[in-house]
Amino acid sequence: MISKKKSDKYPADYLHICTTSQGKTMNCILHLLLLLVLFLPASLYAGKADITDVKVTKQSDGTFNFEVTVYHADEGWDHYADSWEIRDQNGNLLATRTLHHPHVAEQPFTRSLSHVKIPIDIKEVTLRAHDSVHLYGGKTMTITMP
Repeated sequence: MISKKKSDKYPADYLHICTTSQGKTMNCILHLLLLLVLFLPASLYAGKADITDVKVTKQSDGTFNFEVTVYHADEGWDHYADSWEIRDQNGNLLATRTLHHPHVAEQPFTRSLSHVKIPIDIKEVTLRAHDSVHLYGGKTMTITMP
């Protein structure tokens, strides 16, 4: 027999903590997991911003142009990929490209950053994307400089 007890930790009347006299709590655990998923903010579903492609070209003045493709399931102004950055092997920030608006209907999308100065001793750089909810943590790409 399953008994249900109202939880004082959550204001919704729908959340109950289930227990059984026989120790069979699997159905209750599944119900609690389902409720957890249903009550999670929708903004968490978009995931983290991923770098999916990078093209680098060296310019005649010694600077570099970066074309970077980002994938993120932008949902609007409350949750979107808002920048990407270039870091050296030691984690030092070399450049940042700010993304000024959501790209809800344009996924993945590519944006450029021109005239980036990379010191001659830097042989590899890592690119990572940032989103307005999860910050960093998506897929990065490390590339060898041309």
